[in-house]
Amino acid sequence: MNGAWLITGGCGFIGSNLAAHILKNHGGTRIRVLDNLNQGSVGAMVSTIRFNCEMGDPLANVSVSVGDIKDYGVCAESVEGVDTVVHLAANTGVAQSVDDPRADMETNVIGTLNMLEASRQAGVKKFIFASSGAPVGEVEPPIHEDKAPKPVSPYGASKLAGEAYCQAYWRSYGLPTISLRFGNVYGPGCKHKDSVVARFLRRALAGKPLEIYGDGDQTRDFIYIDDIVRAISLAGQPGLGGEVFQIATHRETTVNEVAQSIRRLVEKRTGRKVGIFFGKKRRGDVKRNYSDISKAKRMLGFDPRFSMSQGLEKTLEYYLREGPVSEGRLKAV
Repeated sequence: MNGAWLITGGCGFIGSNLAAHILKNHGGTRIRVLDNLNQGSVGAMVSTIRFNCEMGDPLANVSVSVGDIKDYGVCAESVEGVDTVVHLAANTGVAQSVDDPRADMETNVIGTLNMLEASRQAGVKKFIFASSGAPVGEVEPPIHEDKAPKPVSPYGASKLAGEAYCQAYWRSYGLPTISLRFGNVYGPGCKHKDSVVARFLRRALAGKPLEIYGDGDQTRDFIYIDDIVRAISLAGQPGLGGEVFQIATHRETTVNEVAQSIRRLVEKRTGRKVGIFFGKKRRGDVKRNYSDISKAKRMLGFDPRFSMSQGLEKTLEYYLREGPVSEGRLKAV
C-alpha cells in the first residue's frame, strides 16, 4: 500500500479507524479525508487515531476537506492526485431512511454516483464502496453474494443502487470497484454512533437501562472494527474489480445476547448495575442476519480475528479511557 488514499466520511467511526490502521501499518501513505461533519468530527477522529497509534506524529500525513458528497464539484476536487478511494460517507440508518427516503437516496445514490464519476475522470486506481447486508433484505441466512437482493428498507435500496453503479463503472469504464457488505461494526471510536453496541455502552455507563427494540431475538453478525479496516486494506490490493464481498464473522448473535454480555462486562468493570427493558420493534428491521464470508476468505485472504468477548472488552476499554478531544496538528483545508 502506498500513494494517496481518500476516505469519504473519514471523520466517522470506520473512517477514523481506517486512517489509524493505514498510519500504523503503512507509513508514508498520504491520507485525505472528505467529510461534511454532520455526524463525525475532526476531534473525534484525532482521538481515535491517537488511541490506536502510539507513535511520534501519527497525523503528519493526514489532511481534512470539509464538504458534502452531494456536491459534484467537491467530489472532483477531493479526488485530485488520489490513487485509492474508500467511500464510507453515507446515510447509515434504517430508521432514518424510513422516515425520510428522499434524503437517504440523495446521499447514498447521488453522492455515490458523484464519487464514482469524479474518480473515473481523475483516473483513480481503486474504488472501495461501503455497503451492508441491507440490500439483500429479509432472506434465510447466511447471506452470501449470490442471493437475489430484496431490500426491506429505503436504506437497503440505496445501498443496492450504490453496488449496481459500482458494477456499472467497472464494466463500462474499467474503474476497479469493490463493494464490501459490512456486518454490524463496533469498537473504539463508535461512541457517537446509534448502533446497538454503542448505544448499549453509552446507556450502561450513564447508569441508564438498555432499551431493546422488539423481543431481542433478532440476530446480527457483529464484527470488531479492526477486522473491518483490515478487510478494507485487503480490498485495496491490485487485480480485483467488479466484486462484492460479505465482510463479517459468520457468527449469528441475538441482541439479547449482546445486552447480557455488556451488562456483565460493565458490572464487572465498574460495579454499576445495568437494567434492561423492551421497547417497540423498529420498522424496516430484518429478523435474522449473518453472513457467509467464504468468498472474502478465498479471494481477499480475509479471516476475522476478534471474538465478540474480545471486541467488547476492547471497546469498553476505549469508553473508559477516552479523554478530552484535541484537534492536534490535523489540517482542515
